[in-house]
Amino acid sequence: MDGIVIVDKPQDWTSQDVTARLRRVFNTRRIGHGGTLDPMATGVLPVFVGRATRGVEFFEHAEKTYEAVLRLGLTTDTEDVTGTVLTEAPVSATDEQIAETLEAFRGNIMQVPPMYSALKVNGQKLCDLARKGKTVERQPRPITIHELTLLERGENTLHLRVRCSKGTYIRTLCKDIGEALGCGGCMERLRRVQAGEYTITEAVPLQELLDTAEPEKYLRSVDTMFRNYPAVTLTANQEKRCRNGNPFSVKMEDGTCRAYSQSGEFLMLAKVEDGAMVTIKSFFAV
Repeated sequence: MDGIVIVDKPQDWTSQDVTARLRRVFNTRRIGHGGTLDPMATGVLPVFVGRATRGVEFFEHAEKTYEAVLRLGLTTDTEDVTGTVLTEAPVSATDEQIAETLEAFRGNIMQVPPMYSALKVNGQKLCDLARKGKTVERQPRPITIHELTLLERGENTLHLRVRCSKGTYIRTLCKDIGEALGCGGCMERLRRVQAGEYTITEAVPLQELLDTAEPEKYLRSVDTMFRNYPAVTLTANQEKRCRNGNPFSVKMEDGTCRAYSQSGEFLMLAKVEDGAMVTIKSFFAV
């Protein structure tokens, strides 16, 4: 079986836990996921099965959208409510102060990765060092917050919607916003509602996948992850050159497209430049 299944990851499962269970469901070792979610997080987790694993690399740079609850007045060592409490403080921020603070975090910003993360320093995962009580210096990294919207304000909470670039830590964003407001903060809840082209409305609860006798009915074709690119059908001769990995002439504008055979098989993600089509990544069966 080949394709992509959009899983609604439950809380307390790691992304690796999900793929390990789905290996048995789909009876294949060729499986991978598109974008790690923390165990406490829920929501959209695209899982690539069989030949579709060739598409995982394109998810590395996909934008993600989250809904997060920021708890104000509380800081922890993990930057979320599962960690050891470090400080507690009263919350006195006004609506105007919150609006001004959120504005400061929109756009291109620098972010210091948290210690409790899978990033490696000198070959060691930061989270492994953190569990040993060690803290190491981390360099700030550029990220982009495309959208940061306050959906609802509670007594000591902010319900936020965040659309961001690869490499953004929502836990750290919550911590930094709380710090900027002068009371501290940490992440209370996190749900990913979109990853790349896939939204939460398309996601299947993991338990439903584990219980089904027909897992293949949940698989989407790999070309769905490129559905924002135009589609083009190749001639028989062009298809032959495509399958041999050779460029060929086309009368098309420059850009990226999805290329299909005469029978409708998705052949490749392609790039057109100066009247020639070349392969970015092939997806046909060999």
